[in-house]
Amino acid sequence: MKSAVFYGVGDLRVEEQKKPVVGPKDILIRVKACGVCGTDVHIYEGDKGAAEVTPPTILGHEFSGIVEEVGSEVTTCKVGDRVCVDPNCYCNSCIPCREGLAHYCKHMIGYGTTVNGGFAEFCAVNERQVYPLGDNTTFAQGAMTEPVACCLHGIDLCEIKPGHQVLAIGGGMIGLLMVQLARISGAAKVALLEPVEEKRLLGERLGADIVLDPTEGDVKEKLAQKGMNWINTVIECVGKPSTVEQAIELAGNKAVVMMFGLTKPDDVVPLKPFEIFQKELTLKASYINPYTQKRALDLIDSGRLDVESMVCEICGLDRLQEILSKPELRAKGKYLIAPDQ
Repeated sequence: MKSAVFYGVGDLRVEEQKKPVVGPKDILIRVKACGVCGTDVHIYEGDKGAAEVTPPTILGHEFSGIVEEVGSEVTTCKVGDRVCVDPNCYCNSCIPCREGLAHYCKHMIGYGTTVNGGFAEFCAVNERQVYPLGDNTTFAQGAMTEPVACCLHGIDLCEIKPGHQVLAIGGGMIGLLMVQLARISGAAKVALLEPVEEKRLLGERLGADIVLDPTEGDVKEKLAQKGMNWINTVIECVGKPSTVEQAIELAGNKAVVMMFGLTKPDDVVPLKPFEIFQKELTLKASYINPYTQKRALDLIDSGRLDVESMVCEICGLDRLQEILSKPELRAKGKYLIAPDQ
C-alpha cells in the first residue's frame, strides 16, 4: 500500500508498505481522508507532539474511511461501513484510566504517533476506536472529527456561560472552530484576532461579531470601542509565546485564559504574577480529546458546526512533505490528504 513514512526530522518518504495485518479485535480501514495537523508539523520539525514518535512511523491521526476488513471477534461494525477514528487508544486498566482520566493513560496507543496512522491507503485500528459517520457527514468532514473533539474538551474547560464575551486569537482551523463553539456555548460576543484578511472574512462568516488585524493599532482599545470591555474567556489558538502573552494582557477580570495552541516544548512565556493576581485570572490548557469524539460527530452531522470552509485543498500523499515543510502553504488553510488520489 502507498504510505507516507516519517523517518526523522524533515525526512518523510512516500513508499510502498505491506498492508496491515488485522488482529481479532481490529478493523482495517481504507483511508479516504486524513487531515494535516499542527502536531504533524511539530513532529516533522523534530519537536514533541502529544506523544513520542519513534521512526519509522506512518503519521496521520485525523482520518476517516471505509471498513475494508474486520477481525474475527469484531461486533461493532461490518465491511462497507463509513467510519472515523479516535486515534487515542487507552488501556482502561492503569490508575488514570480507572480514575476517569484516560487521556493520561500510562499505556496509550496513538494511531499516527506511537503506531502507524492514516497517511496511507490502509490503517488497522482497534474496534474500540471506530465511530460510524452520520448520514449527513462526508469523509472530509469525518476526518475533522478528531480536531473538533479536541476543541470540545478545550471549550468545556473554558466554562463559557450564556452572555459571556469570548476572544479567539488565531484564525486557523482551530480558531475558527473555537469561534463557532463559543457561539454555540452561548457567548453574547465573539471576537477574532487574525492577521490574514481571508481568514478574518471567513471568521466573520462563521459567527465572529468582531474581527481585527492584531498587527494594526491598539487591539485592546479597538476591542473596547466595539463593546469588548470585559472579556470573560480568551482562547489562544496560535501556539506562540507572544500570543500567549497577548491573551493574558487582553483577558478581563476573573477571566479564563485557555492556552490551546501547541507551543514548541522549550518555549518560555514571560509572566507577571502580579497581573494574574490583580485580575484573578485562571490559566488553563487542554490535552487531546477525552470522551468527546461522539459529541464531535453529532455536532458535525447536525450541520451546526462548519468544518469544511477552512479546508483549502484535498491532495494526494505526494504533496504531504511539501505541505509539512512550507509554512506559507499551511497559512492558506487546512489541508486534507486523500491517499487514493
